[in-house]
Amino acid sequence: MKNLSITKIEIFKADIPFHEPFKIAIMEIPAAQSVFIKIHTNENIYGIGEANPYWGITGETQSINIAAAVDLAKIILGKDPLNIEERNKEMHKYLAFNSTIRSAFDMALYDIAAKIAGLPLYSFLGGGKRTFWTDNTIGLDTPDRVAQKAIKYKEMGFKAIKVKLGTTKELDVARIKNIRQTIGNELPIRIDANQGWDFHTAKNTLKALEQYGIEYCEQPIAHWDYDNLKRLREITTIAIMADESLFDHHDAFKLAANGSCDYFNIKLAKSGGIFNALKINAVAESAGIKCMLGCMTETRLGLTAAAHVISAFTNFQYADLDGYLFMKEDPIIGGAIYNVGEIAVPDSPGHGADVDPLFLKKCDVIEIK
Repeated sequence: MKNLSITKIEIFKADIPFHEPFKIAIMEIPAAQSVFIKIHTNENIYGIGEANPYWGITGETQSINIAAAVDLAKIILGKDPLNIEERNKEMHKYLAFNSTIRSAFDMALYDIAAKIAGLPLYSFLGGGKRTFWTDNTIGLDTPDRVAQKAIKYKEMGFKAIKVKLGTTKELDVARIKNIRQTIGNELPIRIDANQGWDFHTAKNTLKALEQYGIEYCEQPIAHWDYDNLKRLREITTIAIMADESLFDHHDAFKLAANGSCDYFNIKLAKSGGIFNALKINAVAESAGIKCMLGCMTETRLGLTAAAHVISAFTNFQYADLDGYLFMKEDPIIGGAIYNVGEIAVPDSPGHGADVDPLFLKKCDVIEIK
């Protein structure tokens, strides 16, 4: 093979409506506002990735990501897509933050590399194939409505339910109490406050929720408050999972050294992609911390790339890859197969997911070549 180089990058603006707006403690999302990145090479092999910004968490919007993608595309154009470390360093040097759009480029680069190797992504990453289960998430809503959704998810066959909290102690306890009374005690409930509580509200709410069989609580307090995160871990029997506190391997090291949490929630959109996500997982393994691989509200394309990472690395104990279930349409061809909440990754080279060309024709596109 001649020297491989990037010849063209396409940037697609993709809007996909939800069945209903998705609300968390710090923001409300009306639809998936994704950006697809398609990196073409001189060997007629392309890779594709997805960015799905959550402005309240990563500080990005769809328009910010599109503008940033133009600059990132110009930086890597004409260069070797297989040198993933160097491409990531170049992108990070130019944009120290903007992790979500960098993750889309990273995902596309890994897709190319695995295709060139003729391997499914999980194998290219050095791992094996395994199936696993995702939970299904209930956004912020009234206690009655969250209970109705919980019983629906149970009847569908999901093995765990995740519930968004982060308001008042009274409302949050009422939500979980109603769910437990409705679904019984056999299913685990996982909760996520998305930084919505202050320390005292978090302490009082978690103590009140201990009786309801909560598997873990994600990010109960502000992302910067590592010391109080540790205090919460010490005073409640509910395991604490870091999410918004964890963007990169440096954060992982500080959280582990401080003893701030029981679990890490790694998201490709926060870490800047697979390359950095694996660094975080390595820190976690070194510290004896199990991980979850989570999502924003990506389509099955972004979720498929994440699923390959879970398949390849057994330190991922939990999966939260339910984003596409909120969408009115599924524009992805190939990719991960969902049997209710059980996920199996494809065996085709690369991550195995692509966007339906008919859908892409409806998207605004920018070409850099």
